[in-house]
This record gives sequence, C-alpha cells and structure tokens, in this order.
Amino acid sequence: MILNKVVDVSKNKSPLELMDLPVPDPQEKEILIKVSVCGVCHTELDEIEGRTPPAKMPIILGHQVVGRVEKNGFKAERFSIGERVGVAWIHSACGICKYCLVGKENLCNDFKATGRDTDGGYAEYTTVMENFAYKIPDAFSDSEAAPLLCAGAIGYRSLNLAEVKNGENIGLTGFGASGHLVLNMIRYQYPESKVYVFSRTEAEQLFSKELGAVWAGNTEEGTPERLHVIIDTTPAWGPVVEALKNLERGGRLVINAIRKEDADKKALRSLNYQRDLWMEKEIKSVANITRKDVVEFLQLAAVIPIRPEIQEYRLEDANIALGELKGRKIRGAKVLCI
Repeated sequence: MILNKVVDVSKNKSPLELMDLPVPDPQEKEILIKVSVCGVCHTELDEIEGRTPPAKMPIILGHQVVGRVEKNGFKAERFSIGERVGVAWIHSACGICKYCLVGKENLCNDFKATGRDTDGGYAEYTTVMENFAYKIPDAFSDSEAAPLLCAGAIGYRSLNLAEVKNGENIGLTGFGASGHLVLNMIRYQYPESKVYVFSRTEAEQLFSKELGAVWAGNTEEGTPERLHVIIDTTPAWGPVVEALKNLERGGRLVINAIRKEDADKKALRSLNYQRDLWMEKEIKSVANITRKDVVEFLQLAAVIPIRPEIQEYRLEDANIALGELKGRKIRGAKVLCI
C-alpha cells in the first residue's frame, strides 16, 4: 500500500493506494522478508497527516512487520531461509556515534524508521539489515507478534523510563494497542501496583477493567488516589495537562508519542505551574526504541505470556483500519494480513 501525498485522514478516507511493485532485492547484510502480517499504528496517521512526514514519496508504510526470510543478501548470515522474523520502528542507525556505541541508537542522528524513512511492511515483501530483524518466539502467532514489535516494545521502554516501584499507583492515559499491553506487563512485574486508566471511550474503559484496572474514567476526571507514575500514549496535548493534575508529588509523567497533534495546543494554555508541575513532578519523553528493548520485551512477553487483543484486516482494507484508528474505534491492536 503506497502513500503518495500528505492528507487529512478525517477528510480523505483512502490515503493509501494499492499498487504492484517489483520485489526488492536485498543488499549487503540485508534480508528479504516475505511479509505475513503488519500491525497498524497511530504513527502511520502521523506520517499520512504530515506530523512526522516520510523521507520520500511515494512510500510503503508499516513498522510492525512479521514474516519469513525469503532471501539473504551478500554477507547476511544471521537467519536461515524460512526463519520467522520481525521488523520494528528502528530500521537502522549509524552504529558508530556516541549513542549507538552505548546502546542508545534510538537517539542517533542517522536513525532511520521503518515505513517512514524507508519502505515498510504494508506490502508482500520488504528488506532490512539483518541486525535490525528479530527472531519471533514460538509462543506467538504472526498476528499476535506484530503489535509486540512496536506497541509492546515502546510500552516496555516507557515502563523502564518511568522507574516504577512495586506498589506504586500507575496511570495509563489512552488505552489502545500500547496501553493494553502495558497493563499486562504491570500486572506481571508490579503485582501490588494499582492501575488507573483514562480514556475517551466507554468501550476502552470497560476493556481496561476486564484486564485488571481498578479504575477507569474520562481524561478530565480526578482519580480517587494520587498517581506516582503516569504513562501517556495519546496523540493529543489535553490528556497530558489533565494527567498532571492527578500526579503525586515527585511523580513522573512519561509521554509515549512520536508526535502530538498541533490542533490541540490550546490545551497547554490551561497548564497551571503550581497545581500541575510544582513539587518536583517530572515529565519525560520516549524517543523511539532500541534493539535491546525489542529483544528484551519479546522474551518477557513470551514468559508472561502476553496475548494481545487483535483485530485482523486484509491488506486491501488498510484504509478502513486507519479510518477506524482515527475515529478511536479501538479494542487492542489492528493487524493487516498480507
């Protein structure tokens, strides 16, 4: 599925076009993957609507890719033909800068994103450097594995950056693909912590309670207890401002989003320093993910085990899946079956 130009998904219901393209040829140390599924992420909406514009046009979107190795490029030796692998948001990095050398390639100036800076997985075939592909644990089906590569891995990084302690109250603002996986991680890693969920839809609130949240309400509501940590996965500014009102003194808000929607910037005007930020409250952002995040999270997810709630669509119906994501018709994660 090809994106040819930046559009507003609320006005253009079919931003992607189905096209026949030649099968890419894997270059040195690359592998060619025959794609079986690709997850659908809100970041695709950010790309389509220009908040994080693609490096080239046209481009194939998609960065939660699962498939099997079809061909090895010259000097690619890590995977066997037919082996099942995944590709995440991080497509490559320079490997020699000070960030890459300490395992923080997500901060590399030459960070390349799958489906934004290079063609992704809304396709039958894709290529990637072998060191940026991951073996998928046998515990998961292809469709279950896809959202783990982004929604799960970025949620894992968010929890690590939040520096949660068992027994602390944890808030989740937004409850889509990442939120429901984070809740599963919290229940396993921090069994004495209580989870509070903020969501705009009653369906998401009910879903969060099914998974173990002790409270769920609208973003503007106050929680019965102060929260030590809040993880925000929404595309808007409003929930960030509202979340700070519920944060305990010395608490931390972790914003897990590549971009925020500009139309919602007026919400920032309601930010009150004394009420919302004073008393050493912290705000931290998540910048992409590292390879280490993906590897560690896939191992953890297999142990727990995490079973993502998924909705499957045909590749030809990618525009329908994106439209539903835009309209907040969400229960778990959306996956395209190729």
